[in-house]
Amino acid sequence: MAQINTCLKHTFTIFNILFAIVGGVIIGLALLCQVVTNVEGREDLEGRTGGLVALYVFGAITMMVAILGAYGAHKESKCSLIAFLVCMIIGTLLMLRAGIPTAIARPQVENILRAKLQDYLPLDDAPSDLQNMANSLQTSFHCCGLFSYTDWRKNIPQSCSCDPEMEEGQCQNIEYRDLLFQFAQTKSIYAKPCFPIMMHYILLFFDVLLGVVFTLAILALLGLVLSSIMIHQLRYPNRPTVLLSVPTIFAPAPPKYQELHNPPPY
Repeated sequence: MAQINTCLKHTFTIFNILFAIVGGVIIGLALLCQVVTNVEGREDLEGRTGGLVALYVFGAITMMVAILGAYGAHKESKCSLIAFLVCMIIGTLLMLRAGIPTAIARPQVENILRAKLQDYLPLDDAPSDLQNMANSLQTSFHCCGLFSYTDWRKNIPQSCSCDPEMEEGQCQNIEYRDLLFQFAQTKSIYAKPCFPIMMHYILLFFDVLLGVVFTLAILALLGLVLSSIMIHQLRYPNRPTVLLSVPTIFAPAPPKYQELHNPPPY
């Protein structure tokens, strides 16, 4: 005889299916990041390997926990449900531990990154890897310099060049002195600096990360509640179901007078 409420079991199964889908999405995102970085030649990007491994492991653990919960509900296994409950408690604490400090640090990211990048100015004296990153940003985002084109001083690279006819409204003309011929020239470059564009995507990443973390925390909390109810039902299988009844104050009052259909004989 089934000891767990059928509706609760179906709800828990649907929850674990959604949880498994989340794990699959995380694994797919890690695979997409790996392919994109390989195509763009960023295999040596700092922290790439560790980040990808973390995504793969986290996605795989999420799917395994979902399978464990679904198995425990289907077989009505108390041990599996208890293990699932422990995983949900740990998951909720980890998500909150990661999400709350990230949410607190988000408003400070721009100032920290700005101060760090300003230490590398001017860009023409910066390390070659930072110059390559700046050139890549300028080509991709159609911008020039991190904070201004003057970050390059007089050595403005070709990646800053802008075609006014093809990119109307994105260019500005500047005068600079050619180092070879020593006379003033006019050059059309991108008007926007790269730092605000870069910060837009960084903050967007933080917002997506916070959304994912707190969504997982809510799902883990929901799984904790559902598994706790199922474990309670398995522990006390003979306890009758509590039915909600209408309070007596809302029940209709009996009539003051009742007719006696069978009056007693005199």
